[in-house]
This record gives sequence, structure tokens and C-alpha cells, in this order.
Amino acid sequence: MQAIILAAGMGKRLKELTANNTKCMIKVNGVTLIERMLGQIEKHGVSRITIVTGYEGTKLVDYIRTLNISTPVEFIDNPIYDKTNNIYSLSLASDRLCEEDTLLFESDIIFEDSVLDALVNDPRETLALVDKYESWMDGTCLKLSDDDMIEAFVPGKKLHYEEAEEYFKTVNIYKFSRSFSQKYYVPFLQAYEKALGENEYYEQVLRVITMLDEPVIKAKRLSGQKWYEIDDLQDLDIAESLFTSNDDERVRMLQERYGGYWRYPKLLDYCYLVNPYYPPQKMKDEMRASFDKLLTEYPSGMHVNSLLAAKNFGVHQENILIGNGAAELIKILMEGLSGKTGFVRPTFEEYPNRYAKADSVSYVPSNPDFSYTADDLMSFFGDNKVDNLIVINPDNPSGNYIPRSDMLRLVSWSKDMGIKLVVDESFVDFADEEDSTLICQDVLDDNPDLYIMKSISKSCGVPGIRLGVLASGDKDLISRMKKDVSIWNINSFGEFYMQIAEKYTGDYVSSLKKVRSVRAKLAEDLSGIKGVRVIPSQANFFMVEIDGSVSPKDLLKALLIKHDILIKELTSKSDGRNYLRLAVRSEEDNIRLIKALKAELDP
Repeated sequence: MQAIILAAGMGKRLKELTANNTKCMIKVNGVTLIERMLGQIEKHGVSRITIVTGYEGTKLVDYIRTLNISTPVEFIDNPIYDKTNNIYSLSLASDRLCEEDTLLFESDIIFEDSVLDALVNDPRETLALVDKYESWMDGTCLKLSDDDMIEAFVPGKKLHYEEAEEYFKTVNIYKFSRSFSQKYYVPFLQAYEKALGENEYYEQVLRVITMLDEPVIKAKRLSGQKWYEIDDLQDLDIAESLFTSNDDERVRMLQERYGGYWRYPKLLDYCYLVNPYYPPQKMKDEMRASFDKLLTEYPSGMHVNSLLAAKNFGVHQENILIGNGAAELIKILMEGLSGKTGFVRPTFEEYPNRYAKADSVSYVPSNPDFSYTADDLMSFFGDNKVDNLIVINPDNPSGNYIPRSDMLRLVSWSKDMGIKLVVDESFVDFADEEDSTLICQDVLDDNPDLYIMKSISKSCGVPGIRLGVLASGDKDLISRMKKDVSIWNINSFGEFYMQIAEKYTGDYVSSLKKVRSVRAKLAEDLSGIKGVRVIPSQANFFMVEIDGSVSPKDLLKALLIKHDILIKELTSKSDGRNYLRLAVRSEEDNIRLIKALKAELDP
């Protein structure tokens, strides 16, 4: 068996990285794509490797000759690489295809060894390597039958995204038998090139061949092995996070992304906190039906969106402000505070990070659950005077919850003490007490120094549309903040979501009941793992303590590297003990989490 690598392209989308080098000479974590690929191919004992060069071909040839590759490497030059596509590059090597069984590669792919192992070790002679289609993928897709027959080749420009679940993406690695190349591929390649020209793609030849009655090529499905196609700088960034050999570096790279994990389809995110049972399918279908209009037209300004927020939360528009996520509103609100500000620690760091440490006063509960009551806060901040007090209810990461009646006592006490009280209710809907919110017109009217923050993204499972609200009896502050944000701080998708949300109130209530039920089961399962102590929570997450002999950072790394599960460790937030925060996800996801934790903590 031999290998052929197509490496003639210019890689213009990689900009300055390919200004003087061909695409396969870019480095991923310090190693060029071509060096990595040649080493992987050589492990399979191929007779020779043929590389079709073009753009900066001389540099590529010179570079490869410096590598420690014992397999014979031969080169074919495509002198008109800038006027042709890969059908011409492959046709230049067509005589080689007819001489031996062949492994065919595009040069801009990075993959782990198991990808090539899966293809080579499959006894079937002629295969197209494929993986389940994901939204980040470009290029040719396939439709397959249950027995791996290729029913259709679908070029990227003809994809029907409503059929995405049926698609498989070509990995651009193939195995051709010699007889397949002689009898089918090369004759069709030559005929296709002659009829349609040199500016075409070799996958189109395979598409024609699949129309034959005889199933001469089948698909080889990957089952979780890692690979990535690098077309631009963002692809390169993601590839480096996927393929770094340094586990600590991979953890750091993923943590610093702060989301965007949909580009890592096998990654299970137990770090970020959303409602796994909302929105309902009908709501998503309604939004999807309006997609074209929402995408192509401007959203409304602040006045209209304030009306929508007021409608959804049952308050006057003068008392509520909609934000591009709660984070936008937290920043503006914290910048407007002055004097001493009280925090409960550990907490959601977005608040204390926005305030001067010298003016911050922290209350740390003196118990291993970090639990506290309204009376605890009134006692501590009665003795330690503050001008402002920030309370997260339920708190993050502890999940500590103060009942509504006690929160109203705290509101009244703060008013008497002349303290501006900020209450973050981002997780309050998950509490067992169903009537738990303070966002009520009567409460706001009676308390002009009460500010209630809520992240709609978290409780409603729609973080992608970035919605948060701030409600207050302080109409002047709300008015000033409305002027501080952009007139179009909410996009059309967020506006439309607020417009239709009221229709789905029943679904939302049902989703909260489901979260509470799943939360109870997750707490039970976590408590059954050796060395795990679950801290009671009224939110959609748990703070858990693990055995002192286990490093939270090491456990995080093991779960990510070995199980593709991302969690949050709380070393920097805790009292020196070993704490984690784990989201409440779907029952299916939670089973996977429990299995992984048992494998690492209780094997």
C-alpha cells in the first residue's frame, strides 16, 4: 500500500501564515501538519509516499527532505495550482493510483493516530472515511444507508440544513484498492476532467461512481476519534486546543474560551449553567420559522424591549431594563455604586471583580456548606457597615437559598439601614419554593434602593441569545442605564424570544419541575460515590466536596482528557478544602458524569 497527499493549494484564508509557506507547513502546537501526517503514515509501513505540490512547492520539498522520514517520498508538481482544483492535482498522480492500493489524503487535516488505524485496519478494500456532520464543518457531505452504502454525495453548496441529522462529513482521507482505481476511479477521473475541466474536485468523481449499481465504495464511520480540518485562523486555534499533548495546556485553552463549546461536539459541559429542559421544541420551531426576518431586519430599540421585559415580568417599563446578558447590566450597575460594598464569599466573581478590593467587605460563612441565612447577613453587616450589599439567591457556587419571606425581611432591614441592596435571582426559579422572586411591582414601589438582577439565559436555557434584566424601584437609575447601553443592545432573536415567551409559560413551569426532580436524583447518585459530599442546593448545580487526597485540578484534567467532560473546580474560591461545582444537566448526561466520576474516584 502507498500514500498520496494533495498539497498544492494556497490556503489563502490562513492569511499571513501561508504568505510564504504552503498550507501543510503551518504549525499546530509547534509541529507542522505535514511532519505529523508523514510520521503517522509511516507507521503503517507504506511502500512510498507521493506528494502533489504546487504553491511554494520548492519550500515544501526542501522542508520534507529535512525530516526524519525513512519511507521513500516522491514529488509531483502541479504548475498551474492557481488555476486548478484538486481534481487536476490528483489526475497528475493517476498512474500511481493504478499501481498499488492507496491511502489518499488532503494535506490540511490533523487527526489522531486512531483515525488512520480505523481506516487501515478495516478489511474492506475501498472506503471513504466519514464522521457525523456537525455545524462547524464545511465541504462535501454524504448520506449513508444502514450498511454504509453511500446513497448520495452532497456538495457543500447543496446542503439542506434541515437534513443535517442525516449527513456525514467526508474527512478527506480515503482508501482505494488498486482494482477500484484501475476499473473505476481513474477512468472516471479522466473522463470527468475532460468533460468538465480542471477546476473541479475529485469528490465529484466519487459522486458519479456511487450512482453505479455495483457498490464499489463504502463509508467508514468514525466513532469518537479526533480530527480537524484547518482552513482559517479560528480552525487553527481550535485544532491547537484539541491536539496539544500537554494536558494542562488543553485544560487552560478550553477554560479560557468561556463557551463556544458547540465546536467541540463530543465535549459535555458541566461548567456553564443552563436549564436543560427549556425551551420546548415548539418554541424553537416558532423561532426557526421567523429566522429569515429576524436575521435580515433590525431589532427594536430600548423602549420597545423594555415594554416586552415589563410584560414578561409583570412590572412597569420604567422599572426594568433589558441587557445583552446579565453581564452587561452588572458592569454598568457596579460602576455606579460607591462606598463600602458587602459580598458573601465564595460567590459569582463578576460582582466583586467589578469593584475595588479596598472598598469590599466580605462575609464568609463559618461552615463547610457555606450556608447562611438572612439573619446571618443582617448580623454581620450590621456590625460591619456597608453602603451596598450584593446577595446572590440561590448563591453561586454554594446553591444556598434564602426563602422569599426572609429575603423580604432583608430588604426591609437594608432600607432601614440606608443600604442599597442588589439581589441576583438568576437561579431563583429552580428553588423548591415556587413563588420565590422579588420582581414584583409592589416590592419595587416600596423599595427604591432594591436592585434585582436576573439572567434569562441561565433559567431559560437560551444563553446564545444573551438576555438579562435589572428591575428596581429606582426609576432614575434605570433611566440612566438605558441611556448607557447601545440602542440596539438586544438582537432580533432575543427580542422575538421575549415577544413569544408568555405563550410558553406552562412549558417553562414544567421544565423547572423536571430540573428539581433530576437535581434530586443527581444528588443521590453523587452521594453514592466514594469520597464525595454533596452540599444541598436550590439551584441547577451542586457544590460538592471531594476527598482531601484528590486534587480538584487533577480530577478536572482527568475528566476532560479521558471522558470529554468539563467541570468547574473551586480551588481559588474555597477555604482550602477540595470543592467542585457540577451543573444539573439531562438525565442521560448525568449518567455519563456519574460513570466518569466513579471511574476516577471509586474504580
